[in-house]
Amino acid sequence: MPYAALTFRVRPGHEDELAEVFTSGPALESPVITDEHGRETARLLGTGVFVKDDVLVRFIHYEGDFSGIARHLASQRHVHVIEDRIVPYLADARDTATADGFAAFFRAASMRCLTQSSADTQPART
Repeated sequence: MPYAALTFRVRPGHEDELAEVFTSGPALESPVITDEHGRETARLLGTGVFVKDDVLVRFIHYEGDFSGIARHLASQRHVHVIEDRIVPYLADARDTATADGFAAFFRAASMRCLTQSSADTQPART
């Protein structure tokens, strides 16, 4: 059930263009995150992207160890396609072309989680 959120500062007034970038991009190649030995350590369950004025937030729903997610996403073609397409709309330049640059952006853009909760998954008692 854990979620992570990344912030992007964008130029205001480009919500439609940003929507096109995120909805028309290629699909994620793999939701499975592995360690250096090929063992699964996490899985991406879904994402959501929201924009208002000059702030874009990408939510990541995942399970497992979060530490490998930046490395995994940095290796995904679809991430680089989206990164290239949003450059004209970014308020701040950043280097995400390399794995180290992407990891630095990921750390800097990660929002602090204050709380997370989910609905009780147990059936209602009658």
